[in-house]
Amino acid sequence: MTPLALSMIIFAYLLGSISSAVLICRLLKLPDPRGVGSNNPGATNVLRIGGRKAALAVLLCDMLKGTIPVWGGYFLNIEPILLGVVAIAACLGHMYPIFFHFKGGKGVATALGAIAPIGLDLTAMVIVTWLVVAILFRYSSLSAIVTVLLAPMYTWLVKPQYTLPVAMLCCLIVFKHHQNIRRLYEGKEPKIGEKKDGLNKAS
Repeated sequence: MTPLALSMIIFAYLLGSISSAVLICRLLKLPDPRGVGSNNPGATNVLRIGGRKAALAVLLCDMLKGTIPVWGGYFLNIEPILLGVVAIAACLGHMYPIFFHFKGGKGVATALGAIAPIGLDLTAMVIVTWLVVAILFRYSSLSAIVTVLLAPMYTWLVKPQYTLPVAMLCCLIVFKHHQNIRRLYEGKEPKIGEKKDGLNKAS
């Protein structure tokens, strides 16, 4: 591994460690997303506690945390497998942020941002898949799981050389959703926009 690649991996983790949800909620004087709702500092939980505008801001910032380091590595000619490690580092930063006591989100938006530099066609397929599943079933976590399971196949169709890095990233996302998978199986997973007493833990 070259010093340049190592530097990009460290940069990706540190950038990913900046919790967009926590900072935006503080700016808008909303409750800390780590302590209410699903306790997850991500766009879905912010949607529940702060509305669409706050959630959209979190979504965009979380995506940029993946896009910026991967796009930078892409233009610095870092090889595909190491670009995958850069993407994973950004997602690990989001999931286990060093600046926020290692309590982070699920990494879906950051992963999408990391995949985006591969191509607009791939990004479009990933977004459409998420939207279709979300519209049909109204589960954010299910949409994320189905999307990341299909993402490696989409990548193979568009740019096969990035299939392995994307698959590595998707495995990490599925692992992070293990609690959501259990709740889906048990029928206890709240749907998008659903508000219950205490806002049961969701994606």
